[in-house]
Amino acid sequence: MKEFKITYFFDEEHYIRRFVHFDSAEDVIALLASERDRYISFWDSREIYHELNTANVRVIQFSEYHRNDRSEEL
Repeated sequence: MKEFKITYFFDEEHYIRRFVHFDSAEDVIALLASERDRYISFWDSREIYHELNTANVRVIQFSEYHRNDRSEEL
């Protein structure tokens, strides 16, 4: 599975970021389409709970995310 970063932008300064795990980018697109114009909820990486009305989001971006695991370098 791959990790993807989804960012929901409300304006130039306000956004919420979410990380999801799927096999492909097409699976993420299907997820975003299924969540369009409705309320969703999720926990972020800082263990903060979010309830989000996707109808209020102006832009959604996603990309595959590659974490830097510095413990492997030691």
